[in-house]
Amino acid sequence: MNEWFADHVIITYILIFIFLSYVYNKVFRTRRLPVLKALLVYVLMGIGSLMLLFFQLAGLPIILCLAIAIFLMLLVRVRYFIEKRSGRKSSSE
Repeated sequence: MNEWFADHVIITYILIFIFLSYVYNKVFRTRRLPVLKALLVYVLMGIGSLMLLFFQLAGLPIILCLAIAIFLMLLVRVRYFIEKRSGRKSSSE
């Protein structure tokens, strides 16, 4: 799989940037920023994604780690949904 990522550098960069943006928006963003500050944050994330791209091309599993982080975030969201749903049933009985 790393060979495919090495052959398709642009797609790899876009995947890293999308995964990084998702993690930022779900974990670190507490409120909406003004437009220029948000633009600055995304530009810095683009530069950071470029650095992570170099690590990915050097053989480190950056995309895999980001995908696992997103999977764990979705797992926690499902768990909260199930707990919230089961809490409603127990309170109505």
